[in-house]
Amino acid sequence: MTTEKIDNISVTTQANVYFDGKCVSHGITFADGTKKSVGVVLPSTLTFNTGAPEIMECVAGACEYKLAGSDAWVRSSPGEKFSVPGNSSFDIRVGEAYHYICHFG
Repeated sequence: MTTEKIDNISVTTQANVYFDGKCVSHGITFADGTKKSVGVVLPSTLTFNTGAPEIMECVAGACEYKLAGSDAWVRSSPGEKFSVPGNSSFDIRVGEAYHYICHFG
């Protein structure tokens, strides 16, 4: 099921802008201190590095991703998630705007 709304959060109003505007996100914090980000990746091919493990949840659009050490591109569509280990990286290819929630931890 695709997440459509998140209640009872604090939002960082200044956007995080990466790759010359090809990725824009806002940090959100839950009452219990859990942090996530909500954003969009515009059409491009990018490489992201991770510190903590991440789960990328597609809420609209689609992407293809390739985890570090893999040669396989995998499609992610609305309602689907993929996990990225901490201290790693992933490549992402976007042909249409990819809207996501990044779950840290």
